[in-house]
Formats: sequence, C-alpha cells, structure tokens
Amino acid sequence: MKEIGIGILGGGYMGKAHAVAMVAVGAVFDTSLRPRLETVCARTMETAEHYRTAYGFARATDDWRVLVADPMVEAVIIASPQQTHRAAAEAAFKLGKPVFCEKPLGASLEDSQAMVAAAEASGVTNMIGFNYIRTPASQYARALVAEGAIGDVTWFRGEHTEDFFANPQTPATWRTTDIANGTMGDLAPHMINAALALIGPITSLIAEVETVHKTRPGGAVTNDDHAQMMCRFKCGAMGQMYFSRIATGRKMGYAYEISGTRGAIRFDQEDQNALWLYRMDEPESERGFRKILTGPAHPDYLHFCQGPGHGTGYQDQIIIEARDFLHAIETGEPVWPTFRDGLEVNRIVAAVFQSSQKKSWVPIETFSDLKGEGK
Repeated sequence: MKEIGIGILGGGYMGKAHAVAMVAVGAVFDTSLRPRLETVCARTMETAEHYRTAYGFARATDDWRVLVADPMVEAVIIASPQQTHRAAAEAAFKLGKPVFCEKPLGASLEDSQAMVAAAEASGVTNMIGFNYIRTPASQYARALVAEGAIGDVTWFRGEHTEDFFANPQTPATWRTTDIANGTMGDLAPHMINAALALIGPITSLIAEVETVHKTRPGGAVTNDDHAQMMCRFKCGAMGQMYFSRIATGRKMGYAYEISGTRGAIRFDQEDQNALWLYRMDEPESERGFRKILTGPAHPDYLHFCQGPGHGTGYQDQIIIEARDFLHAIETGEPVWPTFRDGLEVNRIVAAVFQSSQKKSWVPIETFSDLKGEGK
C-alpha cells in the first residue's frame, strides 16, 4: 500500500463528505492508495482550524494557494463554490497534481472550457463529482439500458426537485444571488449528467427558466427558482426535464423514467435502494413494474453491506467516487466523469439559458466556442 496526501478546498457540507470518504475508502474498498488528510482550506482561519480538528487534517489554511502549493498535498479536492473552481484547478494542474472537482465544473461555460484545456494539457488525472448516478440502483439502470434490456430507448423524463426555497419567506442567502448559484447551476447539472449517462448526447433543446420569488427577506433574488426543458437525444429518443428548488414537498427529487421498445425503468432518489423495472416479455398475467431492491448482486453494494435490501446511503456515493478517483490516479486511466464530461453538462446549461431567452429550439453544437455564444 502507498499513501497519498489529500488537500480539500472547502470544509462545509461537501468538504466534510469528501474528508469522511477519504478516511473510509481504504477500509471499504481495500484500495492500493491510502489517503492521508493533509490540508483543509476555509474562508477564515478560525473555520479552517475547526475543520482541521473535526476531520483530522494535519494543517489548516484560509488561502487556497497555500493548500495547492503544499508539498505534502499530492491530490486536490475542490469542494468550494463554483466561482473558485477554475483558479484552484489550473494552479493544481500546473504543479502536476490530480484534481477532483465538485459539480458544476466552472461558474460559466468559459471557465469550464478553460479547466478542460488545463486538465488535458497537463495530462493529469481529473474527475468531476456527480455522486447520485453512482448509487447501485442507478449503476444497474445504466447497465440495463446499455445491454438493451428495455430495447431501444424512445423517451426519457428526469427531474431534480427540492423544496428548500419553496417558502417565499425563507431569507435570501448566497444561493439566491449570482446565476451560477441558481437552480440551473446547483440542481440541474445532476439530472443533466444522469440523462447523458443513461441515454447519451443531447442534440437540441427548448427551455424556460423562471424566478418565481423575485424578493425574499434580506434582498432581491437574482437567479432562477426553476426551469423546464424538452430535448432530443442523438439516439433519437425524446426527453423532458424539470429542475426546481421550490418544488413543495420534494426533499431529494432526483428521479427519472426511461421508456424503451421492450420495457421501462423508473427510479427516485428518495427511495435510492430500489429500481422499478418493466419487461414486455413477461406473461400478460404478470406484466407490470417490478420493484427491485438493491443488494450484493448490484454494482458496488457488497463493499458496504452483505444484506440485500439493507441499503446504502448518501455518504456511500461519495466513498465510491473516492475509490474511482484513487483508481484513476494509480492507473493513469481516466475514470468517468472527467472534466470533459462536466463541460458537456455546462454546454447544456448554457443552451437552456439561451433557449429561454430566444424562446426557441437551440442546437447544442453551437456551444462549442469559448464563450458559448454560438457560432
């Protein structure tokens, strides 16, 4: 076994999840590379010191440059707001250090393209965090679609809906300012990534983006509350998606339905250990959606639990990501999703905004230039 020093930029919600994952991944997956928590960075030294003590880091800093330059930090995890992603990633790549970056890749399409260019020019391991698609159930769904278990895909419906801003009296925060922090920057990337992973590339779309609650206690809202889109996939399938932070009653509404010529699949993250499968080749008297409880026979489940139906949780998704990141570092082979996969998501997000403004269908191929303004 060989140790690898880890630095994490951000110690809050996702920073903690990645710190815990790096501590646990060696025991869960018996990885050849064993992470060592070296440096954590936060906005203030007081907060950084708190995270250092709480999570077990060797050092703390309030300057991301210090973290990236630390010779004991051999790989960098960026778990801070998207406005900080580009500079930190580019600096790490210049030093030849692998980078795992939380979604979305950059605060803009331009940032994301620059990050991909830096990553690929360096030849260093890079990976972006889309954890929900790594549940055993969704990994199994990907396998079913890929092997043709439901035939040719004809239709996809996806949503990422939550209600943390459903109450218009909920005070304004940093999440209600800056377009990168709106629903299209925060929730939408997860379901767009799922659609790309499950069905394949999107060729065109039409969308609407809306701010429902334009003011909140404490200030004006300058980004989006929800959005909807229809799309066409390269494989020919039709699709529709909805994203919302004001979906009353929804707590973790990362859900999708896939219809095919021989069957169908349904999934809802609020019941993340179950997948619903319909096969047309079953007897008519028994035909219907069947609930499949995940267990040791499904991808990555056995490493966490030996009992079928006992279930995995949110933190386990992050541990699976940690395993994949370490594997990519050790082997030098890219592990999906890379920065380029994250860029593809940002291209779709940019197309959604343009479509909403133009009120028309938009071809995705026009978002290949640096600023995403079209050819």
